[in-house]
Amino acid sequence: MVNAKISGIASYVPDEVLDNDMLSRMVDTNDEWITTRVGIKQRRILKEEGKGSSWMGIQAVEKLLKETSTPREAVDMLICATSNPDYRFPSTASVIAHECGLTSAYAYDIQAACAGFIVTLQAARAYIQAGLAKKVIVVCAEKMSSMTDYQDRATCPLFGDAAACVLVEPTEEPVGVIDAEFHVDGSGLPHLLMKAGGSVKPATKETVEAREHYIYQEGRTVYKHAVRDMLSSTLSVMKRNNLAVQDVDWLVPHQANLRIIEAVAGRTKIAEEKVLVNIQHYGNTSAASIPLCLDEFKGRLKKGDKILMTAFGAGFTWGAMYLIWAFDPS
Repeated sequence: MVNAKISGIASYVPDEVLDNDMLSRMVDTNDEWITTRVGIKQRRILKEEGKGSSWMGIQAVEKLLKETSTPREAVDMLICATSNPDYRFPSTASVIAHECGLTSAYAYDIQAACAGFIVTLQAARAYIQAGLAKKVIVVCAEKMSSMTDYQDRATCPLFGDAAACVLVEPTEEPVGVIDAEFHVDGSGLPHLLMKAGGSVKPATKETVEAREHYIYQEGRTVYKHAVRDMLSSTLSVMKRNNLAVQDVDWLVPHQANLRIIEAVAGRTKIAEEKVLVNIQHYGNTSAASIPLCLDEFKGRLKKGDKILMTAFGAGFTWGAMYLIWAFDPS
């Protein structure tokens, strides 16, 4: 049976660092308050005028093509997960594909908030298994600073900018995406959203003055649901695949909040040294956070490693995926 494997991975983060001390000069906060509550020390910010999520995605995809020696004309599809598209239309994926010279690829966006990577990887898997594509690039590009209110001390320490991508190809080896499950609960809408700028509440002078074009989050409610739902979906995937705790080589949770990560990992009883974490350096980069973390730690990953990934985001939307790593460190 044909399966879908990750055969390459790359990422990009901007050079500009916004650390907690710098943030404390912008809003009423401090390093101790931020570190204690969310575990973030710094985040990267794309400041150059005229550069959006696609620009970071282009950098990541170009690096991926080079490192995997993939001919541009061989890429059949590019799917971009983003909550920060360059424009409402056209798709950010179409911009990335064009700028990267992927003239044979169809390209489109998926909006699954912070769960975007695993949801989009599942879509790529489906195209591969159906025989509709041989080489699919999944790219997650998130200029989170574009929707962050730097006057809101509760949310502005959380988010950073990044892009990360993977090449997905067919395989007959027992590696690749093995299983996944996803859920959505629309009752989460009022707890995590951007209130204005869509068709329900288009931009007006009043919506801008009310600062309704930034992330609105009810932190305690989101925390509670994130821990419960990431845990339950992870345990469900483990049970379906007869995975005991000792069978899992790595847990890669969405990097939203260190306290959420610790709670989920602790309740799964997966050893701390098996939990990949880089939130302290980059903050919450939404859909890009899991592949960014995988790329940072890819030197530790070996072919055959059993990896669990889990994420939770606006919607509410959440899920978990079981992946067997397909290549050794170069």
